[in-house]
Amino acid sequence: MGRGLVLVLALALVAAPVAVGAAADPAGRSDGPHLVAAYPNPVSAGDAGEFVTLAVPPDTPLGEFRIADGESSVALPNVTAAGRVVLSTAPERTRPLVDDRVRPLGDIELANTGESLRLVRDGETVDALSYEDAPEGSLRVPGSGDGWRPLGATDRPVVTGGPGTVRAFVLPDGGDVAVDHLRRADDRILLGAYTLTSERVADALVAAHRRDVSVRVLVDGSPVGGFPRREARLLDRLERAGIDVRAVGGPSARYAFHHAKYAVADDRALVTTENWKPAGVGGASSRGWGVVTDQPRVVDGLVATFRADAGWRDAVPWDRFHADRSFVETNVSTGSYPTRFPPESVPVDRTRLLVAPDNAESAVVGVVDNATETLVVEQVSVGGRTSPFLQAALDAAERGVGVRILLSSAWYVREDNERLVTWLNDRAASRNLPLEARMAAPRGRFEKIHTKGVVVDGDQVVLGSLNWNNHSARENREVAVVLDGEAVGTYFGRVFDADWQTRAPTPVGLLLVVAVAAVGALLLARRLRFERGSGGIQPPDD
Repeated sequence: MGRGLVLVLALALVAAPVAVGAAADPAGRSDGPHLVAAYPNPVSAGDAGEFVTLAVPPDTPLGEFRIADGESSVALPNVTAAGRVVLSTAPERTRPLVDDRVRPLGDIELANTGESLRLVRDGETVDALSYEDAPEGSLRVPGSGDGWRPLGATDRPVVTGGPGTVRAFVLPDGGDVAVDHLRRADDRILLGAYTLTSERVADALVAAHRRDVSVRVLVDGSPVGGFPRREARLLDRLERAGIDVRAVGGPSARYAFHHAKYAVADDRALVTTENWKPAGVGGASSRGWGVVTDQPRVVDGLVATFRADAGWRDAVPWDRFHADRSFVETNVSTGSYPTRFPPESVPVDRTRLLVAPDNAESAVVGVVDNATETLVVEQVSVGGRTSPFLQAALDAAERGVGVRILLSSAWYVREDNERLVTWLNDRAASRNLPLEARMAAPRGRFEKIHTKGVVVDGDQVVLGSLNWNNHSARENREVAVVLDGEAVGTYFGRVFDADWQTRAPTPVGLLLVVAVAAVGALLLARRLRFERGSGGIQPPDD
């Protein structure tokens, strides 16, 4: 875009919490006002709504300062600031972007291609902030990753609860757990989804609404492969019933995908690796992991995450979102599998709630880094050799931890997974590492692996929507939990050991079926969008 038209000055106390559109002071300075963020490339015509952020201590006379770029400067209003103050040349344009009171200010322009901003007092520069090539809709926040983050993106901490008891389950074995979780609700349901195509789930939500349960649903607006027609039909039904349904997406989207899979029902929270569809929580196809907990801090943390995501302007009401939108036909899984691992109530010493991109990457890498004896990993795929999660697993093997990595053999990841398994096993052999990687062999217990699970030292479990690639960790909204306890580690460890079993020979009679399925897979692959540039494949909604 060209140069902007508006400057907003958001003035925040160093110790104040981060608000929508605001930024915390990364350095924690308290020696005077200073620049902590800039928003030079808004998602609006003419770049209307630019702003910068200052952190100021109490009782600061703003009129003594000016903001300058390379071409002009603007005086701050002659007031004493204490707290957050937003100053804008277009207050009406700015108010939807921030939480605090907005004051008017004169004009200044910020260049999207790069700028050096200065905070000036009596002709002397007291602070400066520079940037280059501003991404649309992003804040320049020095010290946060690459220095840019989407406007409105949360910065949530890891939430810790426990000790307590959780209900651990796996899929397809526990295909009734998710629906039962919704059916038991008496007060509220907050459901976060990537996709929602399960008739049983929709039935449970409508039934809950009819018994005066407050029901809210949040889905992704642009899943890989296109928005399923079946999902659109179910969301239409929910909306007609009076349920608040919103889809995340559009030009204001903060994340590449709303990929989280969870539901709060009253004072209980369910977190799973699986989508809200027959193949996932319905138990008709995929191997997945999940947990239900009533630990108050974890539940409250998930509620706060839902409200932050459903309350931002990229969460569009369904009646507006689906207007003039095209949909795609999708298959519905109808498989039936034995219950080898029924749900179990198990004690946990601690539960940590993680969300991406806020804190999940560093937390999961930290869990793997702390492994001392064993590490088992069951994933759809791993996002290439440079994945920080894979690097942490390799480091664990280098220090003598026994590492096993089990990847999906589903057609859409088979080629990449085969190459990675070969590379990992060759590396283990050449370096004499206690590491082995395999492709899954369902052998009639499930159709394919879709889980994202880890067990460390037999007493620490990670599960949730977080795939082991950079895109998932850094670009998506994801939700995961870390569960500490020998009993929960034993439960999921037994599931992993069963899934680890070697492949049985393929019966000759199945070859024709496999060939036909392969042709169908190739046709379907034409409409799948893969995310390879970020270190891995974004899997389809399976």
